Amino acid sequence: MFQVRPLLSALVYHRRTLHGKGGLYKFFCMMSEGSTQQQTAKLLKRANEDSAERLQATKRIKADGEYTEDDKKYPKKKVVLLLVYSGKGYYGMQRNPGNSQFRTIEDDLVNALIKSGCIPENHGDDMKKMSFQRCARTDKGVSAAGQVVSLKVRLIEDINEKINEHLPPQIRVLGLKRVTQGFNSKNNCDARTYSYMLPTVAFSQKDYDTGNIPAFRLEPETLQRVNRLFDLYKGTHNFHNFTSQKAANDPSARRYITEMSCGEPFIRSNYEFAVITVRGQSFMLHQIRKMIGLVIAVIRGFAKEEVMERSWGQEKVDVPKAPGLGLVLERVHFDRYNKRFGGDGLHERLDWDREEESIKGFKEAHIYPSIVETECQEGSMVSWMATLPIHDFEATASETRDSKDQKQDNANEGNDSD
Repeated sequence: MFQVRPLLSALVYHRRTLHGKGGLYKFFCMMSEGSTQQQTAKLLKRANEDSAERLQATKRIKADGEYTEDDKKYPKKKVVLLLVYSGKGYYGMQRNPGNSQFRTIEDDLVNALIKSGCIPENHGDDMKKMSFQRCARTDKGVSAAGQVVSLKVRLIEDINEKINEHLPPQIRVLGLKRVTQGFNSKNNCDARTYSYMLPTVAFSQKDYDTGNIPAFRLEPETLQRVNRLFDLYKGTHNFHNFTSQKAANDPSARRYITEMSCGEPFIRSNYEFAVITVRGQSFMLHQIRKMIGLVIAVIRGFAKEEVMERSWGQEKVDVPKAPGLGLVLERVHFDRYNKRFGGDGLHERLDWDREEESIKGFKEAHIYPSIVETECQEGSMVSWMATLPIHDFEATASETRDSKDQKQDNANEGNDSD
């Protein structure tokens, strides 16, 4: 009761003030003026923000070299390119800015993308501007029959043909597909399949006369033993001994292998060859070549079979690295992406069945002849086989050899594939 009366008195006084002479008018004027000032302030603030955004947009447009007629006619879209190439004469896949004397596959690819009008010229200096990513960084001399890169391009007419016009014959774009805006060819790749073509004399006994290579033929029993050893690689193992600069306790050295086997031999240029196939989630630098090198050392009699189990342990083991010639990136797999987006009616599945004949044709015309001719002329496998006796498979790897490997691989440090 006593608290209500003061409130009622104040309310009555306030109403009298408003209904007095000019009171109500003044009250609404004050309210109106305050509201107008707030609205004006908001409008000015919004105008300043819009102006700043337009200025930033203008700067971005000028910096990116955009706002051209080509961009209006052909807006950039996210795509993947199916790339095939023979790696002979190239220092791997990835570009090395500032090292123009070491030509890479990406050097020629980016040059072709610019000349064909697929990307602005200044995108060649900064590949992040086109969101470029490759599935695998193939090493020096390594070829590919199924490399996939993702990037943003202008979808010009006859785009594959126009890109290929500016590429050398040993590099071809065989396919293009639209993908989701956030697609990344490296991160979205579930697995990679490589092949390794080698003369079967690599599986000869250590007392075999390598001067008579054309006469060598791989015995079925030896092939069975080779495949039994390759079977040991399947599953998850610690492959720290199969690359450089990886400690035994580094989690990234654990890799999952789903398939590894050697196929039936065949004759090329009077030499008997065979193809080894290996599939895994991902591979470290030189991992595949060392996996093959260790099996060759065991088959030839320079190392005992137990060295393979020991190589996955904590100690450092001297693992020989087979030559790079013969290694081919065969295929990259996008199973999870295909399951999620392949059937949504908007995106294509990332498989290349329609391009299979073109891939085979390219391999027969460029990749296989290059491997066979180089092997016959230079004898890289036989030369490497002569180095096997200097490896000590019984003891841990010497500091000298380990340091030598690190120096040899220094230029490729950070490369996360073979």
